Amino acid sequence: FTRLLFLQLVKTAELDPSRNYLAGFHPHGIGVIGAFTNLCMEGMGFSSVFPGICSHLMMLNMWFCFPFFRDYIMSMGLVSADKESAAHILSRKGGGNLLSIIVGGIQEALTARPGAYKLVLQNRKGFIRLALIHGAALVPIFSFGENDVFDQVENSPGSWLHWFQDRLLKTTRFSIPLFYGRGVFQYSVGFMPYRWPITTVVGKPIKVQKTPHPSQEEVDRLHQCYIKELSNLFATHKLKYNVPKDQHLEFC
Repeated sequence: FTRLLFLQLVKTAELDPSRNYLAGFHPHGIGVIGAFTNLCMEGMGFSSVFPGICSHLMMLNMWFCFPFFRDYIMSMGLVSADKESAAHILSRKGGGNLLSIIVGGIQEALTARPGAYKLVLQNRKGFIRLALIHGAALVPIFSFGENDVFDQVENSPGSWLHWFQDRLLKTTRFSIPLFYGRGVFQYSVGFMPYRWPITTVVGKPIKVQKTPHPSQEEVDRLHQCYIKELSNLFATHKLKYNVPKDQHLEFC
């Protein structure tokens, strides 16, 4: 599977195994393939790239309601997306834990298509507050090619599909991207991902001072710092991974 999609995990800085980290993963894409394969599996040798670090990935609570499947994903290091799970991991003594959150969520998945670099981040500050409360260093992660392995049925604002997906999201906190890719024996249409490289680049940690009761000003300041570091990570590596020179991240 890793050879089929040309997956790669890139480290830009060391992670001290005596500390705990909170990572933001961007973008969501359709299947979050870079997060699952590079952070939850050993196909790309995560434990060798980051020795002493145990990786965890937050996932929608609904997926933990299914017996057997729940046990399978938990064995891979996935945890439910709630404050209690995050606090349990980030407060562990001795450090050595990396908790990744796919910040844009399903709302970002609905805009995922080849060539899209629009991130839902401008008002997502809950993970910033968590980092401050637990004193966990923030790690920006950008997965180049994540949006390029599937396409979507056109769902621009004003279309009936956009209206339906948005209404479903507001009602159930879940929605369904109508995606498509290639077939098994042909490349015209199907549900297999396009053969496009996905390179997950892990940025350098942002030091965070533990603040049990952070003010909104402190949250906003760290949030802006995080956006700046994520933008710098993207700008530094984009030319290596087939992104046009004049392309920049767009935040909403």
